[in-house]
Amino acid sequence: MRITLLGAGAWGTALAIAFAGKHEVTLWSREADVAVDLLKTRENSRFFPGYKLPASVVVATDFAAAVAAAELLVVSTPIAGLRPTVERLRELGCTLPLLWVCKGFEAGSGKLPHQVVAEVLGPQAVCGALSGPSFAEEVAAGQPTAVALAANDPAFARAAARQLHSRRLRVYANDDLVGVEVGGAVKNVLAIATGVCDGLGLGLNSRAALMTRGLAEIARLGLALGAHRETFMGLAGMGDLILTCTGDLSRNRRVGLALAENKSLPQILEELGHVAEGVYTAREVDRLARELGVDMPISAAVAAVLDGRVNAGEALELLMARDPKEEAA
Repeated sequence: MRITLLGAGAWGTALAIAFAGKHEVTLWSREADVAVDLLKTRENSRFFPGYKLPASVVVATDFAAAVAAAELLVVSTPIAGLRPTVERLRELGCTLPLLWVCKGFEAGSGKLPHQVVAEVLGPQAVCGALSGPSFAEEVAAGQPTAVALAANDPAFARAAARQLHSRRLRVYANDDLVGVEVGGAVKNVLAIATGVCDGLGLGLNSRAALMTRGLAEIARLGLALGAHRETFMGLAGMGDLILTCTGDLSRNRRVGLALAENKSLPQILEELGHVAEGVYTAREVDRLARELGVDMPISAAVAAVLDGRVNAGEALELLMARDPKEEAA
């Protein structure tokens, strides 16, 4: 299959490496310097150093030509880049099936990725999300990984999952696009919370409690948006949550660790050097939860810390001071 990856950041580069052994891959870069680097050295030293791009991968800077070469498009930008990318596809009159790997709610609109795509390309666009417990570094290194592929067309989801499936990257079809997207979005917020917990030295009991109750928050919001409960027990729910909250490669966890040191958010993001989607998603999740009347105290606490309304220690005290209640999903 001919696959074009739209975006040459860490995930675009990692997936180009992962898909190259089985498919004809084009990697489109918006940044000319990144494309030059990839062409000269086959390495993305700016966004993904240390991993060589196979010689078979075509590096492109011409957007229209890269799209024209494809049978399947994969948007591999952060969520902030999703709308501009699909707007360019609309200008081209593109009707190719489309996947994305970004996770979050669009800042300002609070829309999930599939809602952004439907708004720009129309409800007839065949599209979906590739999500699950996966760090780009380990995918590029060929470490065994399993992810979910959910789409607005179940037949497309099953066909695409079969085509993208490989020995090292297992792809499971899923018919719950909303659930897969909500799981991928909110786990980043909870990873910030667990990073704070670990940074404050509160122990493994506290981390386990945050993750468990955080999963309940994910499920509550997902159900309110029409998701299926069982999705949150799978790869795009529990699986992604466990990885992002405990893995040292997690950018969002690193944000939480730095917040526990009372570093300012601008300083944290500058030192990180990459997008941490949970920073922008937290505010949208908190706002949406309030609008829908969904109880999400951990997510609200993260949003409060990021907005500077409380510090990390104060947020913990507020969470622990909540009245006792029966455990419920």
